[in-house]
Amino acid sequence: MRNFTFKALACAMSLSFAGLVQAADPIVIKFAHVVADSTPKGQGALLFKQMAEERLPGQVKVEVYPNSSLYGDGKEMEALLLGDVHMLAPSLAKFEPYAKSIQIFDLPFIFDDIHAVDRFQASPQGQALLRSMEGKGITGLAYWHNGMKQLSANKPMRLPKDARGLKFRVQASNVLDEQFKVIRANPRKMSFAEVYQGLQTGVVNGTENTWSNYFSQKVHEVQPYFTASDHGAIDYMVITNTKFWKGLPENIRSELQDVLNDVTKEVNRQADDLNREARESIVKAGTSQIIELTAQERNEWREAMKPVWKKFEAEIGKDLIDAAVASNNPDSVAASH
Repeated sequence: MRNFTFKALACAMSLSFAGLVQAADPIVIKFAHVVADSTPKGQGALLFKQMAEERLPGQVKVEVYPNSSLYGDGKEMEALLLGDVHMLAPSLAKFEPYAKSIQIFDLPFIFDDIHAVDRFQASPQGQALLRSMEGKGITGLAYWHNGMKQLSANKPMRLPKDARGLKFRVQASNVLDEQFKVIRANPRKMSFAEVYQGLQTGVVNGTENTWSNYFSQKVHEVQPYFTASDHGAIDYMVITNTKFWKGLPENIRSELQDVLNDVTKEVNRQADDLNREARESIVKAGTSQIIELTAQERNEWREAMKPVWKKFEAEIGKDLIDAAVASNNPDSVAASH
């Protein structure tokens, strides 16, 4: 009888101990993305892992999956919604099916520069966009920069009329499609991986992208002219599964958000540095001419593309467009806090 009692007690203690160990297991956060570790996004994911695990030792474990190693570009959003992955950082152009308002970032020439983008993203309207998809199970946590877009072509472009008849590669976005149609150019949807060959063979005559993407993809080898237009932003939104995020203990969730805020500053600094270095490298390569627009020339492009703002005003919201335009004023940052 004593032996039985001892065994039962030992078994109960063992189960209790196992329960304690299980309760102490860290929360696993799977962060997947589609680019290399060496990119600002890739570095940001690794820095998030490092800082989260340092600040919440034993409480969280972040697993980073770069280069589409867990889910590819077309499957990652579905995986997030199913809870198979917990964090992603897709391009802002990918959110059109989930929140039309996020198309604000695709509107051409709405932001003067990356500082205006920063001010808008920090404003109440920009922060509200992070929460605009919660009804569909997606919570935005931060914006990460890739950089401002520039135009490229097989002929010099100083004014909108110079783009007439040219075929431009675009991402799958209705706004970007209309952006080129309004200046009588021909948009062609094409995957990022096909751009170099498309430009080389003349399937397309031009494109739009950041300096860092141009240089890393060797686009300067097949495009003799770049126009320094700064006509839009290519940024990412760090997102999570809403149910997963809201299910975290409040202290852990708060600390993870603080970590993300710190990581965002570093990612954005790296992106700025990378774009500046890439532009300098394109100049040194000597294969292309970079055309600098005067303030008047840039304004002509802006006015020519403004009808795109009007066309998508109902989908995006006039108040949001007005807030984006207001962010071009450096003093607007004070009003946003």
